[in-house]
Amino acid sequence: MLMALGFAMVASFMALIMTRRLSALVALILVPLVFGVIAGHGPDLGKMAIEGVAQLAPTATLLLFAVLYFALMIDAGLFDPLVTRVLRIVGDHPVRVALGTAAVALIVALDGDGATTALITITAFLPVYHRLGMNPLVLAVILGSANTVMNLFPWGGPSGRAAAALAIDPAAVFLPLLPTIGAGILGTLAISWHLGRSEARRLASGVALPAGAVGTPIAFERDAGALRPRLLWVNLLLTLAVLACAITHALPLPLVFMGGFALALVINYPSLADQRARLKAHAENAMPIVLLILAAGLFTGVMTGTGMIDAMAKGAMVVVPEALGPWLGVVTAFLSIPFQFVLSNDAYYFGVVPVIAQTATHYGVAPEVIARASLLGLPVHGLSPLVAALYLVSSLLGCDVAAMQRFGLKWAALLSLVLIAAAAASGAIL
Repeated sequence: MLMALGFAMVASFMALIMTRRLSALVALILVPLVFGVIAGHGPDLGKMAIEGVAQLAPTATLLLFAVLYFALMIDAGLFDPLVTRVLRIVGDHPVRVALGTAAVALIVALDGDGATTALITITAFLPVYHRLGMNPLVLAVILGSANTVMNLFPWGGPSGRAAAALAIDPAAVFLPLLPTIGAGILGTLAISWHLGRSEARRLASGVALPAGAVGTPIAFERDAGALRPRLLWVNLLLTLAVLACAITHALPLPLVFMGGFALALVINYPSLADQRARLKAHAENAMPIVLLILAAGLFTGVMTGTGMIDAMAKGAMVVVPEALGPWLGVVTAFLSIPFQFVLSNDAYYFGVVPVIAQTATHYGVAPEVIARASLLGLPVHGLSPLVAALYLVSSLLGCDVAAMQRFGLKWAALLSLVLIAAAAASGAIL
């Protein structure tokens, strides 16, 4: 019963937002409340919702202050020279722009933080896409591909979760996946090249952008009075210090960006009137992100608290025939694609993966194999409605979430298949 309700809840949510019956924000709040009552947990919904919101509060804090920090840097003109140099290097050809996007995203994604990768890559390249008339959804696909492939490194969140859930050495998960990561990087570059060529043909023929690709991005409106060209090197050093702290995890990420934002505000705009003006200018952009993240916390809190997630995870294993037991590494890799789309990171890695690993041991399949296989659906996971970064990217690009999913799912699925094929060929999941 709980398993059926869980899948029905996720399906209802997806149907409502993909058919544009409800906004993602409203659906994230109303759908779990309705299904929680149906499941008989009406009196407990408040506690479940608060626990879920509390769990994602640090993420919301991080995104809020990260957006405000980079908004201030754009106000001050920090990224103007970067955009100029990117334009000079990639020129006006969509293929070079797409490949340049991939190269930057792959490098920045080494820090393992999707929010930082999105902010830096989109800040650098969105003006280029707008200037050329390129589809922002292409940028979203390239960014998501690069970020999810680089999350296979041991300091990425998913890889760390998989190792922790099965109590194994992260190196045992990571080292055999090196050929797979290489294949993922090549796959990301190939997808970027293809999308760049497609955009070149579309622009040459004058075909309009698809529905949902044109919207209102987070507008870092330029105010000439806010530019601080004399503080360019100070702002650059501050940004490098913030990123270094983020990459090395010297401090918790929310604290890194809270501190960075406070310093940036004081250094660039010491006047209290100017500080209030900057906050007012960007409050409209930052608030929707925080609302979406907190609403996603309610969604996951209700799913966890009602037991729907556990029921979905355990019930889904029944569909695997016993004859496939010795091949559970490959089976898990394919199952990771739908599982990672409908389940949160914690639910999947700490709920589903241990169940699969325990089953696999009866067939002589090592836990390390299951851990590696469980990661290969990450490209599709990047488009899951339960992923906070999806809403951040949507807001930054001004693209509809459903449009991003419709446009990007086929490429995400293709990249997942590339990862699975590479992992199988290298013996990482066999």
